[in-house]
Amino acid sequence: MKFEGKVALVTGASSGLGKATALKFAREGAKVVIAARRVEQGGNVVRRIAESGGEAHFVQADVSRAADVERLVNDTVQKFGRLDCAVNNAGISGPRYTPLAAVTEEQWDQVMNVNLKGVWLCMKYEIQAMLASGRGAIVNIASIYGLKPADSGHVPYGASKHGVLGLTTGAAVDYAQMSIRINAVAPGFTHSEMVDVNRPGAAESYRKLVARHSGMNRLGNADEAANAIVWLCSDEASYVNGAVLAVDGGGATRMY
Repeated sequence: MKFEGKVALVTGASSGLGKATALKFAREGAKVVIAARRVEQGGNVVRRIAESGGEAHFVQADVSRAADVERLVNDTVQKFGRLDCAVNNAGISGPRYTPLAAVTEEQWDQVMNVNLKGVWLCMKYEIQAMLASGRGAIVNIASIYGLKPADSGHVPYGASKHGVLGLTTGAAVDYAQMSIRINAVAPGFTHSEMVDVNRPGAAESYRKLVARHSGMNRLGNADEAANAIVWLCSDEASYVNGAVLAVDGGGATRMY
């Protein structure tokens, strides 16, 4: 129960990696705020935590909207009295298999508003709440595409995740002496709604992707990323700040 008495906020927590992270926090004793746009799915996560003896609260929020994010953090503090940990996970894939010059301005703005501006807005209000209580830990969810070029046709997503790493490392310096740690996790291809091998034709596509991007030659599981995220928020990582932790099965440069 490493997080007993602490409050954790997870965005994009209605499914996939965010859901797994919220459940992990709850198992470790935290009170968890589930933030997502989808009410039914978010409520299901809250119920699952409650059925396991934990405490959770759902707030519908679009992280690309400042008013939603401010309300989300305020609701968290009003409900539980403080904010100790935040995981900024909400994100979208944007256009796929679309060369850069074919990307529309609307598509570009949508990806940046959610994946990059959304992380900035979340940190802006989360940090204010953490400063009020004297300490905190934030983990931003980037991607291996923030560490290297994205596959062909995924430039907006890759650019947004490079930006997330810039936000993370810069903010980590800003608040390093104020007892707020800010790190990032860069997952590889991980089972989720975004990475769904059950879509028609997807299995072969992902087989090729993991061959290029995972030394372990398999997709990751959401729980594997959640374990790393929650560890970074724990006191066991008390001297880890401004780090980018890849959870990707290792590099895949190989001859086989």
